[in-house]
Amino acid sequence: MNQKRLLLISNSTLYGSGYLDHAAAEIRDFLGEVKRPVFVPFALHDQDEYAASARSRFQKMGYELGSLHSVADPKDELRRADSLFIGGGNTFRLLKGLYDLDLLDTIRERVNEGMPYIGSSAGSVVAGPTIKTTNDMPIVEPPSFNALGLVPFQINAHYLDPDPDSTHMGETRELRLIQFLEENDTNVVGLREGAMIRVEGESVILKGSTGARIFRRGSDPIEVVPGASLANLSSL
Repeated sequence: MNQKRLLLISNSTLYGSGYLDHAAAEIRDFLGEVKRPVFVPFALHDQDEYAASARSRFQKMGYELGSLHSVADPKDELRRADSLFIGGGNTFRLLKGLYDLDLLDTIRERVNEGMPYIGSSAGSVVAGPTIKTTNDMPIVEPPSFNALGLVPFQINAHYLDPDPDSTHMGETRELRLIQFLEENDTNVVGLREGAMIRVEGESVILKGSTGARIFRRGSDPIEVVPGASLANLSSL
């Protein structure tokens, strides 16, 4: 039986609001009675400051947030955790941190057992099969681009639609994702800022306010709106 529970948020801060404000109601509904999530701050350099900021925001939502970077045995902490929040930043640095501490298998095991997983930005990208659709620069080199594989599709967080009035001559996000699909056949969710994906077992629902674009090899991108089911995304 599929017990996975994930909330994959495109961005931590939405224009005009504070840190996680746009996702707070969904986070509270998702976590329910869970009281002590554990935070993974590996995507930023100053992990102490990052953990303090996240802890303060979660306290306002009624949760006591621990942090994986400040415990003696991260694997043991993960095994005892009642939920997990992986924050945004640089995806390469985040994935390298997970590899350095040999945490990927432990996270997979706990999520498969039903431990709630919240990701934001880079924390959502690493929930996919690989990080090949991140927007970030490879400022460090993880042992592999292979990520957690908690969902069967790639995520592109902070997805930006092409601007017909732009004079920028570089590649659009859409073109970059089409190039990814020239070399790979895994579907991609271009998750706009303000959008999120909620997974409850076999249910996969697009949440938030802004929708998403689905990219499939050999097909034109398609638009999906909030409330749409993405449960068949692995076979679209």
